[in-house]
Amino acid sequence: MKMWRGFTGLIALCAVTTVSAQVEDMPGGPRVNQLNLPPGVTQMARDIAWLHWMMLVICTVIFLGVFGVMFYSIVVHRKSKGFKPATFHEHLGVEVAWTVIPFIIVIGMALPATKAVVAMKDTTSSDLTIKATGYQWNWGYEYVDGPASGVSFFSNLSTPRAQIENREPKSNTYLMEVDNPLVVPVDKKFVL
Repeated sequence: MKMWRGFTGLIALCAVTTVSAQVEDMPGGPRVNQLNLPPGVTQMARDIAWLHWMMLVICTVIFLGVFGVMFYSIVVHRKSKGFKPATFHEHLGVEVAWTVIPFIIVIGMALPATKAVVAMKDTTSSDLTIKATGYQWNWGYEYVDGPASGVSFFSNLSTPRAQIENREPKSNTYLMEVDNPLVVPVDKKFVL
């Protein structure tokens, strides 16, 4: 039995090593083992990254506080130590505290999030408007205004059939490459 466990562990280690050796960074996409948002190029992307970290810190502090109090209470106030449960049913201070504190936290999280959403929805004075239509197996794009006004095209999946049918190894852009990618100008505000 011990030999079988050691053998299965060795097989699992070889499989993980083989799989991880084949994974590569996707061009223009996330890096392998990337745990955070990619660095932002625009101010909006930087604001979203800041918002992400702010929410993560708030949620982590709440998590640590709640579970810290819970584990402290479990260890210190257990029945085997002889503690009797407190009876403070309908205590005004406790009722107000567990209503007001979460309300303040939610408002503190909602204000910057709402500011970011409103800024993202601002489509005034855009340099370019693109209409994107999703079909079953492809995308249709139309440049509504701007220098390429009136140009429309379809973007079809161009992954080789052999990769889809597992006759060739899959590339790191598997099921993401298209024949006509959408192109937008740099440093221009556009609406999609």
